[in-house]
Amino acid sequence: MSDFERESRGGRSSSAKGAADKGARRGFPRRRRVCKFCVEKIDYIGYKDVRLLSPFIPERGKIQPRRISGVCATHQRALQTAIKRARQIALIPYTTD
Repeated sequence: MSDFERESRGGRSSSAKGAADKGARRGFPRRRRVCKFCVEKIDYIGYKDVRLLSPFIPERGKIQPRRISGVCATHQRALQTAIKRARQIALIPYTTD
C-alpha cells in the first residue's frame, strides 16, 4: 500500500507520524497546582494582611501571574485588587531600589 492510499483511507504516512512525535515532551508529567486560597477556604483576601500577600510578589515587586502562583482565576483577581490597594497606602512597595 502506498503513502497516497494510506492517507486517503485516513491513516498516516510514516513521514507524518515522525513529524508529530518530534515536538512531544519527554520526562515527568507536571503536577497541576492547586489554589492556596481554595484549599484553605479563604474567601476574603484583605489588603491589610501583608504576610498573606507577600508570597505573590517577588523581589522585583511585580504581581505573579496565575500560571506561576497556581491561584485560581477568581482568587487571582481578588489578590490583584488587594495588592494594588496595599501599594496605594504604602504597605507594599511598587518596586525595589
